[in-house]
Amino acid sequence: MNKAKIFFFIILFSTIFHNSEIDAQRESKIDFQEMDAYFTKMVKDWDVPGASIGIVKDGELVFSGNYGVKEVGKADKPDKHSLYAIASNSKAFTATLIGMLVEEGKLDWNDPVRKHLPDFTMYDNWVSEHITIRDILSHRVGLGTFSGDNIWYKSTKTAAEIVDVIQYVPQAYEFRSGYGYSNLMYITAGEIIRAVTGKSWGENVQDRILKPLGMDRTISALDKLEDKGNFSTPHARKDRKNYAIPWVDWKNVEATGGLISSIEDMSKWIMFNLNHGIHNGDTLISKRTRNMIWTPHNNFTVDHTSQNDFDRHFNAYGLGWSLSDYQGRLRVGHTGGYDGFITAVNLIPDENLGVIVLTNGVKSPIMAATYYTLDKMLGIKGKDWSEQMLFRTNTRLISDTRIPSRISKRVKDTKPSISIKDFSGDYHSDLVGKISIVEKGSELILDFEEAPLMSAKLTHWHYDVWQIHWEHPQAWFSFGTIKINTDNQMKVVGFDFDVPNDDFFFEELKPRRE
Repeated sequence: MNKAKIFFFIILFSTIFHNSEIDAQRESKIDFQEMDAYFTKMVKDWDVPGASIGIVKDGELVFSGNYGVKEVGKADKPDKHSLYAIASNSKAFTATLIGMLVEEGKLDWNDPVRKHLPDFTMYDNWVSEHITIRDILSHRVGLGTFSGDNIWYKSTKTAAEIVDVIQYVPQAYEFRSGYGYSNLMYITAGEIIRAVTGKSWGENVQDRILKPLGMDRTISALDKLEDKGNFSTPHARKDRKNYAIPWVDWKNVEATGGLISSIEDMSKWIMFNLNHGIHNGDTLISKRTRNMIWTPHNNFTVDHTSQNDFDRHFNAYGLGWSLSDYQGRLRVGHTGGYDGFITAVNLIPDENLGVIVLTNGVKSPIMAATYYTLDKMLGIKGKDWSEQMLFRTNTRLISDTRIPSRISKRVKDTKPSISIKDFSGDYHSDLVGKISIVEKGSELILDFEEAPLMSAKLTHWHYDVWQIHWEHPQAWFSFGTIKINTDNQMKVVGFDFDVPNDDFFFEELKPRRE
């Protein structure tokens, strides 16, 4: 070997060794003990019952931190196998299933929904004819964010029955000219999957994703929860305290938010996505499908005239994933909210990095934990995200005066002008079906025929307004009233809801006398 070649190999070996040292130094700078201490304090500061946090890097689950308890008042702590409802993080699975069916030639992204669900009807006939699979997966169909969610929430309706009622949800903006986060459209996607395959969404996700990836603790049916064991308990808040609430079965809406999973299992899902659809050498989705799912299909305005916390230049929704840039790198992520659980999944594909945050409370630091973790893993000197976001959250909660304002305006010592006999009976809402007001002994009951877990007692508030006292725990709303309405001849024609909250719009129900 001549001297030139010897010199070349010396330089090559030195370069490789030097780069290895740099990589080792970069890894050594990540102080997981420091991160663990931060998360411990964060969970305590936020007063969330429990949390499990996972970090995936270069194809491995390099960190799993578990904090708090699985249920308040009990000592049992979560671990990386503990199950949490991941809710809308299920949407990415739905988009992936659709992509698999596209690759098999059973669907096309631009297929009209009516090609597979002929009776599908929206607020407008033209829209009903032209709305596509890509439209429903990117939240650009003309429905407002969360609009119509009362149709499915705690309902006994099947997914097909829910889809049949979508036609009554009001239009919020022009078709394909805005964004409205729609759970109803993902329920529709699940029905398309059923129509094409002859199997439910749950069967498809089990056969096509969970089983191949070895996600053997992840389930989509609540009746399997006890068999799996080791699960967290959902919690709501009242008077600034957490309390345990029952699990709610979301099987009829599993395509929009039905999965229940763990840090260990979700790490496998993240590795699969960071490897662009390849698992153990087996290509489950093609590059074309990966690019379609991670392409912006609905873009949001970003303020380019001032700085933001993330050096963000674009913000969008793909298909089942939200998309933006984070400190100059692509960020792919989603969040999920289920009764008593808030979760987040975020990926930085360029760094082969993913973060999973699962919590079992409704006041949750999911994004504080995410941003802190991303900054640490990317070597960015970031903010104290927990402190900053907790301050914002507490400020927002304190400044929300909707319920105190209503309570302060109560006029005491008034009497109803309409007797209970005259307004008790059955009413019909196009969205949720029969709602009844009935006397049971000395109590007045508000009954939702197709959603028994929404039943409530009514007590007089003032004038012809009655206060709602929910008979079952409700994670997203509390105080509420109904107002009895009459025509000009004082005949009862219906009633209006007033339940101030950010998630379920009772004012859309508009029950009318049958």
